[in-house]
Amino acid sequence: QDFVYPPNAARADVGVGPVSWGDTVAGYEQGYSAQRRIDCQMVHSSGPSGENIFWGSSGANWSAADAVNSWVSEKQYYDHGCNTCAEGQLCGHYTQVVWRDSTAIGCARVV
Repeated sequence: QDFVYPPNAARADVGVGPVSWGDTVAGYEQGYSAQRRIDCQMVHSSGPSGENIFWGSSGANWSAADAVNSWVSEKQYYDHGCNTCAEGQLCGHYTQVVWRDSTAIGCARVV
């Protein structure tokens, strides 16, 4: 629930249906995260799904909500009507969270 509620709150805010937990997605992300733990690189996989990556400094107790909130903070730069991001800004993490065709999510964490 900790991983599903934050993105679903952001999705509900823009009238997009909820996502559910996907064991297959989570399993893939856990394996990929383990690879990134070895080399500490923030590199997106070339996997079958869209993904967001969150990086936080050590010493903090980061939660799923912290990660989602960082991605959703990009909403201010996104124009829903035109499906565009403001020039010079990033909003791809936000659009990934609220992507209408997404039905399942998974999450992995490495320390």
